Amino acid sequence: MRKQIITDHRVPPSQPPEGSWLELDRIASVELTSEAEAHPIEAALTGTGEGWRAGVPGTQILRLRFDAPQRIRRVWLEIEERGTTRTQEMLLAWAPADGTLHELVRQRWNFSPDGSTCEKEDYRFDLENVMCLELTLQPDIERNQAVASLRRLRVA
Repeated sequence: MRKQIITDHRVPPSQPPEGSWLELDRIASVELTSEAEAHPIEAALTGTGEGWRAGVPGTQILRLRFDAPQRIRRVWLEIEERGTTRTQEMLLAWAPADGTLHELVRQRWNFSPDGSTCEKEDYRFDLENVMCLELTLQPDIERNQAVASLRRLRVA
């Protein structure tokens, strides 16, 4: 058993698990409802910087539109919140060429600076002919004043 005593209780930044990740910058375009200038969506998709952050509070939509139909087997994402206690709802959906959205996952996560500060999800699917992958984040279901963020998003 390997063991280490830790003094810093924060979770260190992590890398997504290994996989054959799609080069989203080459095969897809991104549509989004807003972004903060210092935290563009490219940071979440490429793993550089601190990830994406919305430019305004409230519900946000991030949509990946693929240039050609894709087979999607995996979606890995990381969301971090260290400053605000809030309950976030996340919805992940996909669409084939006809544009009809199909819900994959809907879940809530409770963030707390003194407890849970990082949500990491590793979803496995077997989807054919995916033309659109959509992530909807409602960062605070009670007050709707929080700003959504996404540290990392990978798709395989």
